[in-house]
Amino acid sequence: MGELQEVRFLTVAEVAELMRVSKMTVYRLVHSGELPAVRFGRSYRVPESAVAEAVQRPVSDVG
Repeated sequence: MGELQEVRFLTVAEVAELMRVSKMTVYRLVHSGELPAVRFGRSYRVPESAVAEAVQRPVSDVG
């Protein structure tokens, strides 16, 4: 259980601010499975480590 204490969860608004995207974009990433999240009631929480991995992931070329 020691690992669980080290996990820090962020709100969708906090993730959007860190990633410099809109909250809707964060919701889209969560629903598509690209960004893992845990649902608490009606809101989502995203592990901070998942945000760090998503930011470091290379962006594919569009068009």
